[in-house]
Amino acid sequence: MMSFLKTKIKKVIKNIDWYLKWVASIILILGICFRSTQQFPALDLMLSFAGCFLWTIVSLMWKDRAMIVLNVVATFVLAMGVVKLIGEAV
Repeated sequence: MMSFLKTKIKKVIKNIDWYLKWVASIILILGICFRSTQQFPALDLMLSFAGCFLWTIVSLMWKDRAMIVLNVVATFVLAMGVVKLIGEAV
């Protein structure tokens, strides 16, 4: 019984990356859509930051160094933009 539960738990934990990558991808696609209209730059920035941050988590789970570098840099750059945006709003 315990080994069955452990197997089920491992399977659920293993699949979390599947959900994260799809949520992150959808968020990034929405950010790109807002970027193309150029009407909501703040929303584009925040959605892009959230999507890249989630992809950073996925890339760390996968231990894929190229994706880690890409997404950490993108998250950092977008975070700087979010901080600037918040600073201008205050």
